[in-house]
Amino acid sequence: MNDVNENHELIHEISAEQISTLVRNAGVVGAGGAGFPTHVKFAAQAEIVIVNGAECEPLLKTDQQLVALYPEQLIKGLSLAMEATGAKQGIIALKAKYKEAITALEPYLREHQQISIMPDIYPAGDEVITIWLTTGRRVPPGGIPLNIGVVVNNVQTLINVAKAYDGEPVTTRTLTVTGAVKKPSTVTVPIGTSLREVLDLAGGGRSEDLVYINGGPMMGSVITDLSDPVTKTTGGLIALPKDHLLIERKGKSLETILRIAKTVCEQCCFCTELCPRHMIGHELSPHLLIRAVNYKNLGKASMLTSALTCSECGVCEAYACPVGISPLRVNQALKAELRAKGLKYQGELGNVDPMAKHRLIPTTRLMDRLNLRSLYSEAPLSLESYIPDEVTLKLQQHIGAPAETKVKVGDVVRHGQIVGEIPEGALGARVHASIDGTVMKVTPQTITIGRGGGAK
Repeated sequence: MNDVNENHELIHEISAEQISTLVRNAGVVGAGGAGFPTHVKFAAQAEIVIVNGAECEPLLKTDQQLVALYPEQLIKGLSLAMEATGAKQGIIALKAKYKEAITALEPYLREHQQISIMPDIYPAGDEVITIWLTTGRRVPPGGIPLNIGVVVNNVQTLINVAKAYDGEPVTTRTLTVTGAVKKPSTVTVPIGTSLREVLDLAGGGRSEDLVYINGGPMMGSVITDLSDPVTKTTGGLIALPKDHLLIERKGKSLETILRIAKTVCEQCCFCTELCPRHMIGHELSPHLLIRAVNYKNLGKASMLTSALTCSECGVCEAYACPVGISPLRVNQALKAELRAKGLKYQGELGNVDPMAKHRLIPTTRLMDRLNLRSLYSEAPLSLESYIPDEVTLKLQQHIGAPAETKVKVGDVVRHGQIVGEIPEGALGARVHASIDGTVMKVTPQTITIGRGGGAK
């Protein structure tokens, strides 16, 4: 523990600007899925830094295992985040069932840092709900956590921040590979590794008749090509039978969704009553949006634009609706239309539903509703290192502008070398070589590095 104390004292000797620069240089982005450049978050001032370790998506096991294995690094990353933002309080949000993670963390907690125990509900991982459950504060509709003095970071993000402090850029990604695979596991691979190789690390699929999801079963997207590379924000790889209800639901066309909504919506309001954002006082009311779309966007302006505040958690389609409508997909279509017109939401924060905490969905009940119980696995974290023969690095793995290529075909690069730079004056993140090798191919979107020599 002496080394921990020394490291903590050293953190106090570095300026907020220096921390932000180290994080920028390392290419750290939000690993929870959004991919917002972390150095920009660290340039702001906040009262509280929250570590979102809820990992509420069923089947995913990454963050809870990383906390248990690397508690010192997580606390170091949290301390750096607090130092950079001037925050006086650090909160680590974990579910009570993550006993190993909680036990591992407790000896490393510093002054003004605490663990906040959360119930095993969905969508606890949504940052707005996490903030509310841990602090009682509510992010206004259309707003961001910083509006109420809070910065939220994912577990893997802050571990990457700790590595950045030691000069190590982001070159790997840890993700859970689970579902209908032979050996469910959580693996760490170089960024740019193909999803097919990641699948092979879990023994491959149990059959040929499978479809794969990138991310969690609720908010993840169907993968059309397993040759796609792992990025800094790849959440997980889930294999499901082709006839699984989730695959059938995600595969429905928008035309079909709208036809079903117009035909069978009975305005029961279940989607609104169980909408997490609505429960904490946001105007968002999925049943009213369905009604509006069914009648050619009839309704008051703020109600229509409230679709922009939807977090796309999927509760309305996967759990609430008794007749198989997808308010989520309708909201997504409406959001695209509103954004194309340059419209924004303007509305007030209302009262919290007095039944809010009783309407959040137990994860076990959600898994039963999604027919995932038989596919549940502990997916243990593997410590084996894997180096592929080739990686394909996307130049845009983050919110903002794509990185600008800094290498050409035939260049020999080393692990950790900058191959993509942030464009001057733009929001973005650096991209680094994740293996030693030779640049084999460069496109406007990607850089391919092979461990062998010679250009293709």
